Amino acid sequence: MTKADIVSKISDKSGIEKIDVLATIEAFMTEVKDALEQGENVYLRGFGSFIIKTRAEKTGRNISKNTTIKIPAHNIPSFKPAKTFTEGVKNKVLVK
Repeated sequence: MTKADIVSKISDKSGIEKIDVLATIEAFMTEVKDALEQGENVYLRGFGSFIIKTRAEKTGRNISKNTTIKIPAHNIPSFKPAKTFTEGVKNKVLVK
């Protein structure tokens, strides 16, 4: 599903113009991104949490040059679904 698909479905279900739904979704994504960039987690009850995870420093290998490199510690954005969200997917989506 793409952003355009989400906009279409919300527009159809709510009767709100697609341009307004798109603006709302864009604003939501911007706010989540800005919050994470400022070091804040975003909690949406019943849906999940957008959180920042810290990856520890580690040693990697450059296979083509046969050398080791240090990968510094860094933060990455992550999504942790709510328990009800996870249970819904487990119970409704067939295993392929």
